[in-house]
Amino acid sequence: MPFLDIGFFQRDVLTVARELVGTELVWDGCTGLIVETEAYAVEGDPACHTASRPSAREFVKSKPPGAAYVYFNYGMYWLFNLLVKGGGRDGLILIRALEPRKGIKSMQERRNRDKARDLCSGPGKLAQALAIDGGHHGLPLAGKARKAGCGFKPAVSIAHEVVSDIRVGISQAVDFPWRFLASGNPHVSVPHGRVKVPSKHAAA
Repeated sequence: MPFLDIGFFQRDVLTVARELVGTELVWDGCTGLIVETEAYAVEGDPACHTASRPSAREFVKSKPPGAAYVYFNYGMYWLFNLLVKGGGRDGLILIRALEPRKGIKSMQERRNRDKARDLCSGPGKLAQALAIDGGHHGLPLAGKARKAGCGFKPAVSIAHEVVSDIRVGISQAVDFPWRFLASGNPHVSVPHGRVKVPSKHAAA
C-alpha cells in the first residue's frame, strides 16, 4: 500500500486531522493506527504555537506540508505534530494516540510497559514508544523527500466512529471541538466526553 502523498496535507487542518484517524503511521519498523488527533490553526487559534512563538510561524512558512513538528513539552515529553498548509486553514496536528500494530516489542522496551494500551495512549507515550525526539523536527513525511521507512498509509476499516471533542490540557480556546478520535477505542488518551475543562472556564 502506498504512502499518503503531499496533497493529503494540503487541505484544511480540520479535514486532515479528522481523516488521519484510521490511517497507519509507519515509523522505523513500528506501525500503529492513528486513533486520536488534535488540530491547531495558524490563524485565530490562541492555543496554537504560532500565536506566541515566532519560530513556529517561521516553521509554517519554510517547511513543506507533511513535515514533522516536534517539541519538548513541560521539560518532560517530546510531542509529535504534522504541518498542514495550502488548504482553507493552515495548521499543526498533534498525533495524540495510536493503536499499536507492529514493532510492539520495541515499543514495550522503550516504554517499560507490557500492555498494548499503555504504549501509545497519549502523545508523550507515543513519542517515547516510537523513539521520536527533537532530531526529527522538520523531517519530511510526505512527497519525494519523505524519510524511508516513515510515513502514513491510507485509512483502513476501523470498528469505531470518528467523533469530535474539545482538546486536552490547554488553557486557551478550550471550547474548540478540534480533537478527533475513534469513539470507544481503548487506546485513546481521554475517552470522548471526558476532558476536564479548566475550572475558570467551567465556571463562566
